[in-house]
Amino acid sequence: MSTPALELQGLTKRYGDFTALHSMDLSIRPGEIFALLGPNGAGKTTMIGSVCGLVKKTAGTIRVFGKDLDKDPVAPRYDIGLVPQEINFDPFFSVAESLRIQLGYYGRPRDDARIDEVLTALNLQGKKDAMTRALSGGMKRRLLIAKALVHKPRLVFLDEPTAGVDVELRRDLWTYVRKLAADGTTILLTTHYLEEAEELADRVGIINEGRLLMVEDKATLLRRFGERRVVVTFEHPQTALSEAGRRFAARLSEDGRTLTYVEREGCAPSGELLRALYAEGQPIADVETRRSRMEDVLIEVLRGRSQAA
Repeated sequence: MSTPALELQGLTKRYGDFTALHSMDLSIRPGEIFALLGPNGAGKTTMIGSVCGLVKKTAGTIRVFGKDLDKDPVAPRYDIGLVPQEINFDPFFSVAESLRIQLGYYGRPRDDARIDEVLTALNLQGKKDAMTRALSGGMKRRLLIAKALVHKPRLVFLDEPTAGVDVELRRDLWTYVRKLAADGTTILLTTHYLEEAEELADRVGIINEGRLLMVEDKATLLRRFGERRVVVTFEHPQTALSEAGRRFAARLSEDGRTLTYVEREGCAPSGELLRALYAEGQPIADVETRRSRMEDVLIEVLRGRSQAA
């Protein structure tokens, strides 16, 4: 079994009486795209800061590609790239100069070919010689991403990388993230755009109030907590629930025009309900189906946690 790209054991961070991370255990495989989801203040950025050296942990162990950061806090971090939420570059350098300086921070030699490669991937080539202070908000966000990637890190943290940016950048980043993962780079993504996590992630972790609630393969998570909602519209209002509707525990609307069936894991397939309705001769005008998305799953998990508490 390969060494995890990132391994956390009992990671804890306290600020006085407030605990931001509660004994967090997590193992992320090399080359995977891992989405860490949760509401604001859940502990996502605190965890990332602990790994990147921006936050001093209270307790626990952090290993990056098998190297314990307590024993060697510097060398493993040369393999880490971070896209922070805040704009954090010097406004008095050009875009290319900022990336050359970033290479130096990580002990890498000057590599103009690599700079051009990253700028092209993020559609920044035309701004190569522009001063960073003259960039638009979206271009500044692109430059943050370029800075995180220019030294070819093996582990990349994308902390809300597309917050407040245009759809074009989001799509460009998705394409580049897939390429990075295909080349063996490990990606940890936090985002409030849950479509982003659903589109990119191999696995998903859900965190709330500093506690990691679960880690699951994306497809398994959607299947386990998701559902298919089927709405049947009748040509004429129905006065009562039919035998098929009762058998499948479907719900008839008050006006009798629609029948709703929620198919969860372990339930009968919705196709069986439709066959039963057709067999009864029900006057069906339309059938609409909707599958749960990551947003629905996240809300259900967080509500389940709060109800249990």
